Amino acid sequence: MSGTGEKRVTWAELYFDLVFVFAITQVSGLLHHHHDWAGVARALVVFVPVYWCWVGTTVQANIRDVDTARGRLGILAVGLTGLVMALAVPGAYEGRGVLLGAGYWAARIVLLLLVVRIPGAWRGPYGVGALVSGPLLVAGGLLPEGPRVVLWALAALCDLSAPVVFRRRLANVSYHPAHMPERFALFLLVALGESIVGIGATAAAARLDAAELVSVTAAFTISAGLWWQYFVHAADAMRYAVEVADSRRDVVRRVFQYGHLALVAGVIAVAVGFGETVADPRAALGAGSVALLYGGCGLYLLTFGYTRWMMFRSVATTRVVAAAVVLALAPLMVRWPAITALVALAVVLVALNVVEHLRVARTAARGTAGERLVGGPV
Repeated sequence: MSGTGEKRVTWAELYFDLVFVFAITQVSGLLHHHHDWAGVARALVVFVPVYWCWVGTTVQANIRDVDTARGRLGILAVGLTGLVMALAVPGAYEGRGVLLGAGYWAARIVLLLLVVRIPGAWRGPYGVGALVSGPLLVAGGLLPEGPRVVLWALAALCDLSAPVVFRRRLANVSYHPAHMPERFALFLLVALGESIVGIGATAAAARLDAAELVSVTAAFTISAGLWWQYFVHAADAMRYAVEVADSRRDVVRRVFQYGHLALVAGVIAVAVGFGETVADPRAALGAGSVALLYGGCGLYLLTFGYTRWMMFRSVATTRVVAAAVVLALAPLMVRWPAITALVALAVVLVALNVVEHLRVARTAARGTAGERLVGGPV
């Protein structure tokens, strides 16, 4: 395995991320058309293999030197399979299920081949992807929708549980502490970009009268507030947690692989909610759209409670309280105009960020750099 010195994100990885910009847009589109509970479940089952394909590529790029011809070609090959998966997403529950499964299986085979020189690599998460979850996705694509969802959910469970099942084997992996946080932050930034698309694509076709401009402003404030929550405080704290952890394997698994799945899912839900609210700010949203907008934001904030506990065994009190406020407001917003729902959520996030800014400023006045990160709101 590679050492643990400084490692930077390569240009090939950044180009690879462009495929997943498109993939997230496709998942958002799937959720936009069906955002009841069943639609959310179907979108999540499709999103997990897309996300896990990206995670597998990021991990192998972290533990290997991929700034070589072989490494770049491998990343580009996985990028092509990711593009195939993204193209299949809109018809995943119709005629493109096999295409989605085949794209994922091909990605997992390529990833296994890239790490095959590492002793016992096939007896771990990469082997599970190539030998178990990939074939399950292809088989699910051959079945009707009901059994297909079940088989695909089983494949997702296999992938998500593999790092836990093989945690002892993964104890020998040497992770580069700077590279991993940077990669997952970039993926979250891709998801936040989708929230901007959710605002702009809808507003561009609107009349842009006063109500619509207020809605655009409020929606952008929400998106910026979500960005602030992560990139002003959380990103540095997560990097610090990796650097000082007794077990980097556990931090990578719990905070990045699992925690960021929830963070990105929350942002995607909010992005789809924007498409519903900005379109007609005077109309009532209804339960489905409110659940996406407020539920996605609540999930995003609650996830910081989970990640902070996993990193520092302390409670992210301000964010958990803010999540509770957001979720409590959701039922009240079902009958109110969309503009009211947007402004109320924007006010909550601005207030949260102001409170945390003041709290961090007080902590910074009396602590070391490490104490500021551990004692902050994240």
